This record gives sequence, structure tokens and C-alpha cells, in this order.
Amino acid sequence: MPTPPRSPRVPAATSRGVPPPQRGASGRPPRPPVRRKRPRWAVRAVTALSVVVLASAGIGHAVLSGLGSDITRVDAFKDMKNRPRAGDGMNVLLVGTDGRDRISEEERRKYRLGGAPCHCTDTIMIVHLSEDRERASVVSLPRDSYAETPDHTDRTTGEQHKGHPVKLNAAYAEGGPQLTIRTVEKMTRVKIDHYLEVDFTSFMKTVDVLGGVQVCTAEPLKDSHTGLDLPAGTHTLMGGQALQYVRARHLDGASDLSRMKRQQRFLAALIDRATSSGLLLNPLKFRDVTQAVLGSVRADKGFGTDEMLALGRAMRNFSPSSSEFTTVPIGQMGYAVKGVGSTLKWDPAESERIFDALREDEPLARPRPKPKGPAPVRVPVDPRQIRVQVENGTRTPGLGKRVDDALAATGFRTTKVPRNATDRAVERTVVAFDPRWDRSAKSLAAALPGSELRPVKGQGPTLKVIAGAGFEKVARVRPADPPQESGTVVRGDEVVCGKQ
Repeated sequence: MPTPPRSPRVPAATSRGVPPPQRGASGRPPRPPVRRKRPRWAVRAVTALSVVVLASAGIGHAVLSGLGSDITRVDAFKDMKNRPRAGDGMNVLLVGTDGRDRISEEERRKYRLGGAPCHCTDTIMIVHLSEDRERASVVSLPRDSYAETPDHTDRTTGEQHKGHPVKLNAAYAEGGPQLTIRTVEKMTRVKIDHYLEVDFTSFMKTVDVLGGVQVCTAEPLKDSHTGLDLPAGTHTLMGGQALQYVRARHLDGASDLSRMKRQQRFLAALIDRATSSGLLLNPLKFRDVTQAVLGSVRADKGFGTDEMLALGRAMRNFSPSSSEFTTVPIGQMGYAVKGVGSTLKWDPAESERIFDALREDEPLARPRPKPKGPAPVRVPVDPRQIRVQVENGTRTPGLGKRVDDALAATGFRTTKVPRNATDRAVERTVVAFDPRWDRSAKSLAAALPGSELRPVKGQGPTLKVIAGAGFEKVARVRPADPPQESGTVVRGDEVVCGKQ
């Protein structure tokens, strides 16, 4: 059988719109440089790797294409008009609802999930993925935020409503995903591209199929409402316990703001677990997760297979430092609204700065220069909360002031008036403290390597540092937990266990 004629060869450069190489005086093109032959093992390795990558991509697409039909779809953007302008990147409105219909009676009792659900949003976050897919910015919107809905139809009664004040989480009960999106867009002027809704069941399944998520706490966490009971330390939480962790609101006076801080820490740990476990590079593991999770979430009609694959590919290069988290800055706590109750009112100027960064695809926080020297020591109590009186326990002139200045520089609230100690022959630096403030004392001692802790009953809340002859330096310290204030931006690597 005759060999078919070969197609004429077209220089690769010409096919890309680049002129062919110039010919020399002989009329022939110049010789290409001589290339060394690759070893056979290298060719085989590259070929094998290419096959694996192509197979993985094919399996991933086939798996997600089959599972796409399992996702409950909502027409979240139907007939929406007068929306904010689109920016670069992708904005996903991630909401967590209190749906618990598919949770067993045993789990309800064990994890304190009794009671009737309010059919409202328990958690509301805007997740922004940058255009280059190298950064995820997560902004938590407090569920008790003061909001004003646009005109809408009540999804329960069918009544037409004019816009009116509500707590942000109540928009879901009145108008479902669509009213929630419209209300968020009205408040933020950020265009939402996709909607993703997770209930208690899908949250627990996600954590379980990942094999648990690691969290750490500098102090014990105990909440009688959810049943959360964690001693200080590092813990791997499975689905039910993780749900208690992110739902707890009665651990301290900060209530919802404290809860959002834990949700952000947990999300950073979840990203770390998913990206460091090889999940996104293993199509079989990826299939297991998607099968367990996607059947119990709700998403908008446009969030399909291609979008999920693009998101998965983007996250392959993610690490905790790729993510940043904040809560909308609060201007007024306890803002009373007739018929609504106590709400949180956003700080207009500071919140606009956050939402402007999302619209312009900019980081929420400016890049910080990498500090020189060793990393700060993580301590259980923020130095800014610790009052310190410095005394010079030696005959060395100026030692007290030197220690006072160094402690103030790392954040401690020193009196700035050091004095001489009664004993001027102290060798080892002493941290004297009332036993009721032992956690503050440990935080202070961490800043004074080699110091001695000395409990003194009745001393009161002010800690005393008696600088000894062996004093060398003050070590930098920072709180184990990120700052509590709303509007503070933290990176994922600042809150993931063991990577601070």
C-alpha cells in the first residue's frame, strides 16, 4: 500500500504569526543549534508523567460531570437588575444554614443540634478568588449586621414587601438565596458571581472525608450550648466536633465576633488540610470528597463542572499564606432597631476600604516586610493586655530603663517609670505575679529567656519584672490568637497550627 504524501511542514513560528527565520547568503536557513539527545529514561519519565496528568484531568472531569447532577441547583440570580459592576477575579457568596434534616437523632443529641431550625443563614462570607488565582480573600459578614432589603416577594407568604430593615441573616428566611445576594450586593456594592450553600450535614461530611481538621487553642474552650469542650492544645476535629467548634457563641463576651474568628481559623486549617494532603492531585481522593460533599450542597446554576475544575486546579498551588481573612469593621455594637432588635452597624469608611479591595482585586492588607531574626514566640495572652512594672535588681545604671523600653517595644504595657529594687544583688531575672494572672505571667516570662516565675499572692494585676545581672535580651512575642477586633486582616499561615 503506497505511503500517503506528507503534509508540507510549516515552521512553528509562522503558525504563531511570527515571520519565518531569515535565509542566509546560500539561500538556506541557518542551521539550528545542535541539541544533545535527552537520555531515554528522561523521555520515558516525561511521557509517563504526561499520561498521568492527562488521565487525572480526564478522570476529574468525568467524576465531576457525573456528580454535577447530584448538586441541588438554585436560580439565585433570576431576573436580577441594577447590579454592581463586575470586577476582576471571582466572588462567591458562601452561606452556612442551620439545616439539619438529614442528621440522625444520635448526632442531634451528641452535638446539641436539637430545636427547630430558623431557616436562616448561620454564616455569611464573601470569598474572593483573585484573577491570577493566587490569592483567596475571605470577608465574614456578621449575621446580626444591620441591613436593608430591596423590594421583594416573601418566599413563604407570597406577599410583596417594600425594602425594610432586618438583621442580615433574616434575608434568607424572607427571600432565600436571591434576596440574600441582593441584600449583600446592596450593602457592599460587590458583584456576586456564584452562590454556594452549605448546611450542617454537608459541613460534617466534608470534615470527615478529609480525615479531620487540626485546630489549636491557647486556652480551654467550653460552651454549654453546643457542648464544645476542648482543653488548651492542638486537636484534630472530626465533623461533629468541628461543627461545635465553629458554632460556639457562648465562650466569652465577644459572642458572634469570637465565633467568626474561629470560623476563619477553621477555614484556613481546612484549606491547609485539603492542599497539603495531596487531595487535589489525586483524582480518586478527589472523587471521594466530591461524592460525599456535593450531594448535600446547593449552588447556583452557573457553578458547573468547568468552574469546579478551575477552582480545584487553582487550589493546587494554594497554601495557608495564599489566604487572608477579615470581618467587616463594626462601627456600632448594639444598634437598636424597632421590630428587629439589637444589630451591628458597619463602620462606613473602614468597610468601604475592604469592599473596594474586593472590587479592585487587591489584597485586603498591604504586604508586610518579612521580619529579620527569629520568629516571635507565640504566647497565650496578648502583650497589650499585660501591665508591667520594671525594677532594676542590680547596681548597673540604666538597666531598668533598658528592660522597660525593650518590653514596651514588643507590646507590653509598661509603666515607663522603672525603679530600683530593694534587693540590688539579683542574679536571675524574676517575674513576680499574682497567681490569678498566671497566664499573663507565662506570656511575660516567654519574653525574658531564662527568667524565674515567682508567685506572690495579693500582688494584683500588675506584673513585676526584677531585672537581674544575667539579663541578656527581650524576645519578641505575639498572641497565639489573632486580634479580636473586627476589620483586622490575618493570613492563613498566621492562624494554622504549627505554621505561625
